[in-house]
Amino acid sequence: MTAPTVLLADDHGAIRAGLRLMLEAQDITVVGEAADGDVAVRNAAALRPDVVLMDLRMPGRDGISATREIVERGLGDVLVLTSFDEDDLVFGAIHAGAVGFLLKTVDAPTLGQAVRAVAAGEGALDPRVTRRALAAVAEGAMASVPVSRHEGLPELTAREQEVLDGILQGWSNAQLAARLRISVPTVKTHVSNVLTKLGARSRSHAAALVRGREG
Repeated sequence: MTAPTVLLADDHGAIRAGLRLMLEAQDITVVGEAADGDVAVRNAAALRPDVVLMDLRMPGRDGISATREIVERGLGDVLVLTSFDEDDLVFGAIHAGAVGFLLKTVDAPTLGQAVRAVAAGEGALDPRVTRRALAAVAEGAMASVPVSRHEGLPELTAREQEVLDGILQGWSNAQLAARLRISVPTVKTHVSNVLTKLGARSRSHAAALVRGREG
């Protein structure tokens, strides 16, 4: 059987080095690395790995936006590495097309099995991630239902719509976080998703697009 090929996307060099050692010890080939989402997309396009092992919080372009483009362009399957406090990001990655989720505390054998499963066309979920995801969905499933309160706009989730409304009000990331009771990094992820869906270059561009369509 051909060894799976993997691209590592994480902004911490020490974590990438540790993941490389864990995978290569199990005869899994690491073909490249990336420290942010833009580089992850470029390297995935150039290297065409079987699996992109994706961190969600990275400087610049985040892992959710990068996951969406990688999946849409068919550049590889995405296996996410997440932490316990990233529920909102996990849901964002699910909508972006990720097929697996592991905690960053994963041991080497479990990581290797997950990579091989994803490379073989299957999924991979840490049971603890699954339980938290199901609980959150049960508590607020409607938050992910596509809605649009602005005519002519792409479909946004309820949360993305709330973020867009805040952008139109001129709220900062900190103000959005306080009003929506979510973390600032999660706000940044939602803002990135909104801008991507609208095809906007910036928050002000997004506001101009919305107001232009309503005018």
